[in-house]
Amino acid sequence: MGTHLSIDEVALSQGELYTIVTNKKFKGKKGSLVAIIAGTKADQVIEHINKIDYKIRCCVKEITLDMANTMKLISKRCFPKAVQVTDRFHVQKLALEALQEIRIKYRWEAMDFENQLILKAKVENKQYVPNLLSNGDSIKQLLARSRYLLYKSREKWTQNQKQRASMLFELYPDIKTAYNLSQQLRAIYNNHNNKTIAMTKLAHWYRKVEESGFKNFNILLNTIMINYQSILNYFDNRSTNASAESFNAKIKAFRSQFRGVRNIDFFLFRLTNLFA
Repeated sequence: MGTHLSIDEVALSQGELYTIVTNKKFKGKKGSLVAIIAGTKADQVIEHINKIDYKIRCCVKEITLDMANTMKLISKRCFPKAVQVTDRFHVQKLALEALQEIRIKYRWEAMDFENQLILKAKVENKQYVPNLLSNGDSIKQLLARSRYLLYKSREKWTQNQKQRASMLFELYPDIKTAYNLSQQLRAIYNNHNNKTIAMTKLAHWYRKVEESGFKNFNILLNTIMINYQSILNYFDNRSTNASAESFNAKIKAFRSQFRGVRNIDFFLFRLTNLFA
C-alpha cells in the first residue's frame, strides 16, 4: 500500500472514467498501482477500496488529490488517518483559465468590431484594410497569438513574446492585472516552504483579487477558500499529484500503442500485471 498515495481519475475507453489509486514510492513502475475501479461514484469506489485491510489503510499518512468532492470523500472514508493535500497544479490551472477567459472575451469583442468594419466597407463599396500594430499583428491577431505567452513566466518569454506582451498589456490593462495575479499565485507556491508565511502571502493575494473585481478570479478565490486547509497542507512536504498524472499519461500511451481498448477486462489485467 505505502504511506504516500495519489488518487485521480482517468478515461480508458470511450470517455469511461476509472478511479486510480497509486503508490508514490514506486514512481510509476511495478508496485505503483494500488487500485483501479470503474466509475467515480464515491460509494462504489469506497466499497472496493475498503476490501483492503483497515490496519493497512490506516498506515497511509498522506494522499494527494484534486479538488473534486468525491475524491475528498473517498480519501476521508478509506484512509481516515491520511492528510489530504490538494494538488497545486489544479489550483494554478484554474487561475490560468480565469486569465484566458478575460483574453478570450476581448478577442470576441475585437472580432465583432472588425466584422462590423468589414460590413461597413462592403456597403460603401470599399476594400477593408485592417490597422496593424508595429509587430505586424492586427488587434484580433494580437489577442489570439498571446495565448501561449500568458501561460509562461516573464523570464521564459522570447523576444517576440516580450514585444507582443508589451503591446497587449498597454492596450488591455485588465489582462496585465489578471496575468500578474496568476503569476503571484505561482510565486507563492514556488518560493515558500513555510505554511505560516504561505498563509500570509495568500491573504495578501486574496485582497488583490478582491480589489481587481474580476468575477472569474473571485470564483477561484471562493474555490480556494473552500479547499483552504488541504491547499495549505501542500507546504508541509510540497507533495503534488504529478505522480498520478504521470501514471495516467503512461496508461494513455499504453492504450494508444494498442490502438485503443477493445477488451477492457483484458486491458485491466495487463495493467495490473505490469504495475500492481
